[in-house]
Amino acid sequence: MGDGGRAHTAIAGWACTTLCLVSYAAAFSQGASLSACTDMMPRHLRVQLHSSNSNYVTVHTNVSFYFPGDKVPVTVRSTRDYMGFMLQARKVSNNEITGTFIFLPPGSKLLTCFEDGDTVTHSDKSLKRNLSFVWKAPDQPIGDIKFFISIVQSYFVYWAKIESAVVAQGGQN
Repeated sequence: MGDGGRAHTAIAGWACTTLCLVSYAAAFSQGASLSACTDMMPRHLRVQLHSSNSNYVTVHTNVSFYFPGDKVPVTVRSTRDYMGFMLQARKVSNNEITGTFIFLPPGSKLLTCFEDGDTVTHSDKSLKRNLSFVWKAPDQPIGDIKFFISIVQSYFVYWAKIESAVVAQGGQN
């Protein structure tokens, strides 16, 4: 192979590396990918997991119980800015994602992990701090639930599965 061939290979390799990095960054900026549905872990480069007991992000509701079909307000509060997030409600009994989000703040969008609108993620990388959502419980009984959020503070730092208190299903025997 002549010098021209080696130079061409080197340029092609560099271009691929650059495109791969750009595509990772672009994918991250548009929200979490479906591959993160189950474990809620970001899939971009060189991230560092921090303890799930984040001392600066909380997710909670203003209710301690709900009934099937209820609309439940969910608030995420943070003392620091962050770029990305993924929010889900899960059954306490088996950890399955459940319900649908029917109200989203700006800078977020619905993601379909198992059913339409069962997950919310960021839609841009604008800095976020306090966000409000409304989650709708399924019409059939599903038992107690918890809300989980993963937060990406930067391309290098994230917290996975910060959880709310249990929200009990009302009217159970």
